[in-house]
Amino acid sequence: MKMKFRILGGLAIAAATTVILGSCTADPDSAGLEYMPDMYRSPAIEPYVDYGQVRETENVDMKMSLSAMTPPFGSVPYYGTDSLEVALMLPYHRKANIAFRQTHGMFDDELSLDDTYKMAAADNNPMPLPTDEDALKSFFANGKVLFENNCSHCHGVKGNGQGEMMVTGKFAGVPDYANLTDLSDGQMFYSIYYGKGSMGAHRSIINKKEIWTIVHYIKKLQDSDYGSPNTGVDSQEVAEVTEDDQ
Repeated sequence: MKMKFRILGGLAIAAATTVILGSCTADPDSAGLEYMPDMYRSPAIEPYVDYGQVRETENVDMKMSLSAMTPPFGSVPYYGTDSLEVALMLPYHRKANIAFRQTHGMFDDELSLDDTYKMAAADNNPMPLPTDEDALKSFFANGKVLFENNCSHCHGVKGNGQGEMMVTGKFAGVPDYANLTDLSDGQMFYSIYYGKGSMGAHRSIINKKEIWTIVHYIKKLQDSDYGSPNTGVDSQEVAEVTEDDQ
């Protein structure tokens, strides 16, 4: 009897060893053999997968078809219950001029026959600057990050139009913000949101709140004293957040 138990025990150990070693692989990036993947691997649909070719099976009818659907026209993401926040994030009330159909490929948008860029001059920045000194510094620091991530490659970290794309000669004609002090908040927003000239639209990259933050930061680049009258703090202290890398 003991001999049988020893044999069965030996076989069980051998089987367990085989299973454990069999799950190993020489590939350092592999998780090894998966015995029950459905237990720990999400079955959720991957939005950017080419479903025309799945597991060595090719479906010509579905190949290269759009898998990530855009939201229904006119729908608005949920932005909470703060009425000011919701109002700020609602769709931009000005439509792009009909010329954007040719210049920026806006074939599916509702476009306007009016000179909406000129009309945008009447729009003021709806985001008030913080009144607290620390909050104001943090606000401009955030604007700096947004500007450098989305704008500085052309406009330069100083806003002087000497970004990397300009220096390398890839593009030309980017203005120096110092020469655009008469440009209104609304026109700056319009240009970032829809694009202008050779600059593409940024509305799919950054939201309205982020664009208005960038508008504030551009005005800070134009004038280091910008924002200080609203706080009563030393303008030099506020300007410190824009002096790095300049």
